[in-house]
Amino acid sequence: MGNIISCMAKLYFLGGENVAKRDAQAINEVAFRDAGEAPSVVVFPWARASFDQTYKRRKRLFDYFRSLGACNVDFVDYSNTHEEITRKIECSDLIYLPGGLASVLVERLKSKNVDQLLRSYDGVVVGRSAGALALGKNCVVTRNRRNPTSKMIRGIGLVDFSVKAHYNHSKDDALKRLSKEETIYAIPERSALVYDDGCLLFMGEVYL
Repeated sequence: MGNIISCMAKLYFLGGENVAKRDAQAINEVAFRDAGEAPSVVVFPWARASFDQTYKRRKRLFDYFRSLGACNVDFVDYSNTHEEITRKIECSDLIYLPGGLASVLVERLKSKNVDQLLRSYDGVVVGRSAGALALGKNCVVTRNRRNPTSKMIRGIGLVDFSVKAHYNHSKDDALKRLSKEETIYAIPERSALVYDDGCLLFMGEVYL
């Protein structure tokens, strides 16, 4: 593995979760404990093509995170000013990046300079699915119904490795080819890679 880029936050790369079933709750419980007793949580629901304003989805995350011990759960709207976003980040203990489209999330994080704010953040960051992809050097997108070819999309680069979320062995040929160029960690659903001050920890099965 190459040199780790300096990052102050503790990062959780979660390969995927069915939030309605809470099937990665054990991983989230550890992340929330790392963020301190009764952490203040900020969510960036920016990974969907249409902004996620639906009551059901936000209420589901709100209820979930409150059950994990969060004292407060706030959502950052894309219309918020840079000052408002900065204040919410500074007042938080844990930042959560949900799933959706990695390319959309990365573009929006960069356009609002959130990527720069995260470089000096010293709390806990949890990225799920597209959120996990965005945190890395590159987002690994393998072929599916929407994408005819496997490709790499530039992430926000909080670490110098790349991540494949929702991993299963059917993607091995594409991942082996792409990994000749750089380090890729393939993370199945309900598993996580944890980056902590240059050290890597693994929860569940993670593949190099």
